Amino acid sequence: MNEPLAQRLRPRTLDDVCGQKHLLGKDCLFRRTVESGRVPNMIFYGPPGVGKTTVARILAERSGMALHALNGTSAGTSDIKAVVGSVGTLGAQSGVLLYLDEIQYLNKKQQQSLLEWVESGDITLIASTTENPAFYVYGALLSRVTVFEFKPLAAADIREGLARAAARLGEEGTPVDIDGGALDALASAAGGDMRRALGMFEFAAAGAGTRTITKELVSQLTVHVGARYDKSDDMHYDCISALQKSIRGSDPDAAVYYLARILEGGDLLSACRRLLVIAAEDVGLAYPMAIAVTKACVDSALQLGMPEARLPLADAAILLATAPKSNSGHNAILAATADVGAGKAYAVPRQLQNKHFDGADAAVKGQHYLYPHDYENHWVRQQYLPDELVGRRYYEYGPNKTEQAAKAYWDKIKK
Repeated sequence: MNEPLAQRLRPRTLDDVCGQKHLLGKDCLFRRTVESGRVPNMIFYGPPGVGKTTVARILAERSGMALHALNGTSAGTSDIKAVVGSVGTLGAQSGVLLYLDEIQYLNKKQQQSLLEWVESGDITLIASTTENPAFYVYGALLSRVTVFEFKPLAAADIREGLARAAARLGEEGTPVDIDGGALDALASAAGGDMRRALGMFEFAAAGAGTRTITKELVSQLTVHVGARYDKSDDMHYDCISALQKSIRGSDPDAAVYYLARILEGGDLLSACRRLLVIAAEDVGLAYPMAIAVTKACVDSALQLGMPEARLPLADAAILLATAPKSNSGHNAILAATADVGAGKAYAVPRQLQNKHFDGADAAVKGQHYLYPHDYENHWVRQQYLPDELVGRRYYEYGPNKTEQAAKAYWDKIKK
């Protein structure tokens, strides 16, 4: 069986690892700590193909401890017991290091079984995960490790790795001629994933034969390669968050970019729901029709389906990004909810209650509700909040034109 190029080129030292300079730079705390000879309990968190497994293996191999490697996708309780059983044996006199890949796939009970040994120092844990450890790693175990984030590789880092791959193939007797444009195209199309880049490079090298790998040849490989996006992973939530924050920040270009990321990831429903939220939360009363227009765009998108759904949703995203903004309604309901949650659920004023019978103990007989439509300008002064909250303000008019016009109208009437 032919070993994949990505595996043959796996770095053997920290200096050979591409990217992650915030961790592996010569003066970085992480680099100084792991080179001091002491390996702490750690979890490496980040997307696929950015060096988590590579760095973990390098540290494990140089630790001098008895190394056990498990993968969360296939490891069972018996495998964990076997690791624990090696503690204190002749072959583990220098300690036991457990390298646990994809720790997020271990259930809570399996993670708990490691807790005692990690806490005592009998087992040193290096784990890696593509999911946020805060959501997938048992809290007690998480408190005993240090989490380091591995970031997507820059195109320049991937280009460096591809250049090394070309040189390595030459050393193996199968020289590859690849032009600069092709290197740039591969590096850009990889989406920060070195493993993906090397896979495409290896495929292109096999297909090119004795010819030069050109940008045109690479385009045949990368035309269907999309950015990393999974409805259940952090990138989903990051893109949804970025969409709302871009619209809130009135940047239509960023808004349609993140919308495209979400839609190309096949997540039409999340895009629709988020745009409806944004219309009410971030545009709100500054342009109330934005809610109705966005709802119409969402309905059209759901009826059309992809790829045509992109059109009304793009219209909605651009409309919301370029519309005036107000979160006054958002702030008002949060403030009111906070009071209700704090136990301020007081009696509804008598005149607003949905009843007309007065008990014998009623100090004032009759409901005495004043019907506003019977008065000039359809308004009359009366108490609406409970007695304990009279004068409490939840809504403050926003500074935009629409809300200020409403404020001027009611200021004039209420005098």
